[in-house]
Amino acid sequence: MTSYLVLGGGISGLAAAEEILSRDPSAELTVLEGSDRVGGKIRAGSVAGVTVDVGAEAVLVRRPEAVALMELVGLAQHVVHPTGAPARIWSRGRLHRIPPRTLMGVPADPGTLHGLLTEEEVDRARHEVVGGTVRPDAEDTSVGELVGSTLGPAVVDRLVEPLLGGVYAGSADLLSAASTLPALLAAARSGQPLLEAVARAVPAGGGTQSAAPRPVFATLDGGLHRLPSALAQSLARRGARVLLGTVARELHRHPDGGWQVVTGPRPAPTTYLADRVVLAVPAAPAARLLHPVAPDAAELLGQVETASMAVVTLAYRSQELGELDGSGFLVPPVDGRTVKASTFSADKWAWVREAGRGAGPSGEDLSILRVSVGRHREEATLQVPDADLVEVCRRELAQALGRDLPAPVDVDVRRWGGGLPQHAVGHGRRIEHVRAALSEVPGLAACGAAFDGVGIPACIASAGRAVDELG
Repeated sequence: MTSYLVLGGGISGLAAAEEILSRDPSAELTVLEGSDRVGGKIRAGSVAGVTVDVGAEAVLVRRPEAVALMELVGLAQHVVHPTGAPARIWSRGRLHRIPPRTLMGVPADPGTLHGLLTEEEVDRARHEVVGGTVRPDAEDTSVGELVGSTLGPAVVDRLVEPLLGGVYAGSADLLSAASTLPALLAAARSGQPLLEAVARAVPAGGGTQSAAPRPVFATLDGGLHRLPSALAQSLARRGARVLLGTVARELHRHPDGGWQVVTGPRPAPTTYLADRVVLAVPAAPAARLLHPVAPDAAELLGQVETASMAVVTLAYRSQELGELDGSGFLVPPVDGRTVKASTFSADKWAWVREAGRGAGPSGEDLSILRVSVGRHREEATLQVPDADLVEVCRRELAQALGRDLPAPVDVDVRRWGGGLPQHAVGHGRRIEHVRAALSEVPGLAACGAAFDGVGIPACIASAGRAVDELG
């Protein structure tokens, strides 16, 4: 019987554990999670007594991994999609619909950008500089250079940046085009217009991130947090151990073969032994654990920067709040706002609206909203008390909606320090080197958001690859 240790009980670690047991049902498997719950950035919280997601809330359905995992653990009948309410961009003091047929903000037709962009900015996008400053042999470049040099800086500032901020909390001038927009980078390298590449990727009638006949996103009725809970229960039913409050402090080769992981306080440590180990923790703790056994991989992972953010969830009496138009909005950083996005959860997700019915202190209906704050290298924004963070979110939310808002019934502030790894220019090559270094160490692999993407499907895929690499 082969024994396994998975370090980390977020979605990557749980997916890796699931993959191990699917391949080897007789495996002796232990998952060590340092916090008091599984799920990582997928987390439930209670706002005015309503249980909602206070971390990740949805998955992309254009990739199959997340929905397939939901089906695997018996949640297929609970998969739900957004209502179709359109998303907007709060730019230059007005809310604009996200234009149709865009790919991470890059349009198929600049004619759809009128209003959001000035006439001069639309004209610049129409006169695309094919290839821009991207060399045919360029392995990577920044998203800002790729899009800005071809379609103009306004497309980056007013469209691409707010969408990148929503997904990565990152900057177009730093994020890797090879990692975030690989198809468009390939088009630029080969001398094809970006506008045509987007038109092929998002054909007419195929919709956009804001309105699509076929849903782009999915979650679970009752909240995405149901997925890690169901995974942990599935693992336990098949004999795996999922140990909470167990921080892995050290990783060593065992003198007799295999691995030993040290946890617990230094005066009274606990050691776990296993034939194989999967690291599914963030880049910084992974680098610390790997330093004694795979120093080259450790050094490279230690170079991955992260962005910190906060999610402020507010519950309002629906009658006092009034109607909201759309599913929320994104904010371009060029406008200098603190808020980077807001989701009108009760309008975006039917299940959230239903959960708020009659949930108020006197039995009135509640509407739940989320506001996101925090971008890469803007940590000072978050270095304020919770009350101050709530106040700026309420103020800017009222400004975006153009009206005074009532006091919320309840508020939840959830901070995610270093929560989003930044896939900077050259990230793909860095991860190739990490994997090459780990391949020299038998029985050891790693996965997570720092590898192939920050989205949940990408994390699940990286977990499957890590299990492959264990041999």
